[in-house]
Amino acid sequence: MSPPSQIPTASQAAAKRFATRLALVYATGFGIVGTHQPFFPVWLKAVGVDAAWIGVITAVPSVTRFTTLPFVTSFAERHQALRGGIIAMGFATTVGLAIVGLQHLAVLIFLAYALTCCIWTPMVPLIDAYALRGIRQFGLKYGPLRLWGSAAFIAGALACGALIDVIAARDLIWIITAMAALSALVSLGLKPLAPLKPAPVAHQGASALLRDKGFLAIILASALIQSSHAAYYVVASITWQQEGFGGLTIATLWTLGVLAEIVVFALSPRLTLPPAMLVIIAASCAVARWLITAQAPPIAILAVVQTMHGLTFGLTQVGTMALMVRRVPGHVVARGQGYLAACSGMVTGSVYILTGAIFARYGQNVYFVMAGIAACGGLVMFSARRLLMDHPHSAESGG
Repeated sequence: MSPPSQIPTASQAAAKRFATRLALVYATGFGIVGTHQPFFPVWLKAVGVDAAWIGVITAVPSVTRFTTLPFVTSFAERHQALRGGIIAMGFATTVGLAIVGLQHLAVLIFLAYALTCCIWTPMVPLIDAYALRGIRQFGLKYGPLRLWGSAAFIAGALACGALIDVIAARDLIWIITAMAALSALVSLGLKPLAPLKPAPVAHQGASALLRDKGFLAIILASALIQSSHAAYYVVASITWQQEGFGGLTIATLWTLGVLAEIVVFALSPRLTLPPAMLVIIAASCAVARWLITAQAPPIAILAVVQTMHGLTFGLTQVGTMALMVRRVPGHVVARGQGYLAACSGMVTGSVYILTGAIFARYGQNVYFVMAGIAACGGLVMFSARRLLMDHPHSAESGG
């Protein structure tokens, strides 16, 4: 018999296969985002969609995150179909994007894209749910797996940016569709996890999560801190252009942020602080980051501030997922991820609207509001920190 401290070789091999396949799924899944987020609006403009319709169409994913997404994740979990759902939605998303690419009228693009997003936006929560169950089963860490998604985002954005100088802008949709097809094919490599153990009767209903003050604190704190990045996502490039920064400089600043995020994910297994404290630290860093950014600092300082993205975004994600593993029973982990995504969608969508209105009137001062939102997230987590340390749910195996 192997010593208790040693994992049998077969288990190590299974854990390695799981980690490799999941890393590939994260990479290709976020590769879609890396090609889609920067260049889908460029394609819309290229096919003649006016600015008003572009605004409406690009808002669709945020809406589906708090409307259809929780129902899809709940359905997949009730039917023990996380892996099957990821695969089916991957191929359906590819077909949906191809149909979008064949449309040229704004209203038809909107309808096709809305239906596609109903299928596409639940994929990341389902992948996260599958990942958390596997992490429980194999004793792995979330960060080193998730970092491949961030790396692929950079690669996808850079590759699509290079291709835009080679192919017509109206053909960019096919790069996005090809990335979706690759993601679907890679998802076929995912393997079923160990069956779930029967859950205690008291925890059978997912509605119990919505009565758990600790869980509500987790999703609200995460939503507030992550939504404080809204001004960065929406107006950073605009303000940097106004300050005279060139395109290469702006691209470098964005890349610095994602690289810092990757470093935090890679080093996260070495972090020993309680997950709630990680989230509080992330919120504090976000407050500092947005207060400095509001001052329109020179490029040298701004470059350093950009590396804080690893803490403001990455550390929030690492801490939140560690809390989810501790707090959410295995049999409702997908629904937990759905509620997290829905809460984030509602809060972020509201903050996006707020950002546009404030920036139009007060410009760079919008970052002061972002600092306030991040502070609120930190206060929520600080208030719940003792609750989250008490009696975490026992981890169950996932399937």
